[in-house]
Parts: sequence; structure tokens; C-alpha cells
Amino acid sequence: MKDFRPAARVALTALLGLLTVPLSALPARAAVEIAPHRAIYKMSLASARNSSTVSDVRGQMMFEWADACDGWTIEQRFQLRFQYSEGEQVDMSTNYATWESKDGQSYRFNVRKLVNGELDEELRGTAEAHDDRPGVARYLKPEEQEIELPGGTLFPSMHTIQLLKHAAAGDKLFGTTVFDGSDTEGATEISAALGLRTEPALDGKFDAKLLHGAVWPVRMAFFPMDSDDAAPEYEMSLKLFENGVAQSMLIDYGDFTVAAVLEQIESIPRPRC
Repeated sequence: MKDFRPAARVALTALLGLLTVPLSALPARAAVEIAPHRAIYKMSLASARNSSTVSDVRGQMMFEWADACDGWTIEQRFQLRFQYSEGEQVDMSTNYATWESKDGQSYRFNVRKLVNGELDEELRGTAEAHDDRPGVARYLKPEEQEIELPGGTLFPSMHTIQLLKHAAAGDKLFGTTVFDGSDTEGATEISAALGLRTEPALDGKFDAKLLHGAVWPVRMAFFPMDSDDAAPEYEMSLKLFENGVAQSMLIDYGDFTVAAVLEQIESIPRPRC
């Protein structure tokens, strides 16, 4: 079965980093209105090739970002049902929680995956990243181990901060290494193509305070570290508001694609730090 989690987790936790971009870190012309929020997306199969074994995907995804004063916390939950052409049906539930320091150097992650109601995988650990030397990821589950992270590796929120800075500067491409703790393979190489700013087509059922401003179209390609394959493992297209809200997402696995459409959204108050 195709594992939906890594693509969605890397990209969606990266999205939440947009919500916490310090204004001082961006060019003066790139004003950012920070909008911590909780959002729910409807997930569904967008397309499938004739050769695909996946005949349908349905479910829901919730994620929320909150300011923890010294860092950012992210909670993300998937509930997905995969239908296969052979008739098999698989229900997958994933809970994902992280904390990332605001300087982008420290990270904690906790992942729990259920398949058909049974525990399938659990990951837990911490990580450190540095600009000028290698970092390290320390896993406590599924077993204790350490994995070296290349110097300059970013965690998801800092990755999106840098992504937005490049977009605001007018860059068309931005590539880097990202670690999110979604598996035991270590960091992932992400290449992002940044589109031109566009004005959004607003839906009146959502709070205009959250859905406003220009939209950035972004397409990210995900490559395993040290892979010789020129083709990415998967890709994701995003439409992002300047305040970090994702209007829509499309995850492309090559033989099938999964769409995420915003259904509900609400603000999350900031704490008194």
C-alpha cells in the first residue's frame, strides 16, 4: 500500500511554518499577517491511472498550529480509507504531534499510526540541526537509534519560513534538506517550484479574516537522500495564502493523486508569553 503519511506530513507541517514567520525575517515588501489556526480538509481521490491498484481514497485531515512561546506546536490527524481494485479496503488513522524551537535548531516528534484499528507504527524522538555542521536525529521508538542529518537541514516550520523568503524575493526555485520524523529514513531532499502571486477566489462560507491576501502556488518534489533516481518519490501542489492558510492541496504519487479541500477553519488565540 502506498504510504500517504510522509508526503502529507512534510508538506503540511511545512505549511504551518508559514503562520509563524517573523516579519523581521522577510523583505520589507513581503508583509505577512500571521494566522494561527485549526483547519479540517476533505480528502478524496482526484485521479488514478489504469495501472493503479488504488480505486478510491476518502477521509479527513485535521491540523492545527499553536504558539508555545518558545516554539511552535503542530497537531495533525488523518483518517483515510483506501479502496483497492482487488476489493481490499484499508482504514488508516495517523496522529502526528511536533514541537519546533523558533530558532529552528531543536525538534521533537511523536507519530502513531493505526491500520484497520491495529497499531502499525509508532515513532518518537528528538532532533538537532545546525547550519555549519551535521545535526542528529535521536529515535526512542520504534527502537533507539541515531541518524546523522546533513549540515543545513531544516525542520518543517523553518523550511517554510525559508520557502516564503525565497518566494517574496522572486526566486522560482528553492531546494534544501528537511527532517520531519515521519519515518526512520532520516532527512528528505525537497525541491520547490515557486509560482507568481495571484488573487484568490474566495468562498463566502469561510472567515474573511483568515482567507485574504494574495495566494502563492507552490509545487514540491520529494526525493530520498542519496537517491540516483531523477524522478521524485512523490510531489505536492499547494495554494497558500500569504498568512499561511492552505486553500487546497494535491498529492501526486504518479499512479494516483489525492486532493485536499478546505472544509472548516477557525483561529487559535495566542498565549500570553
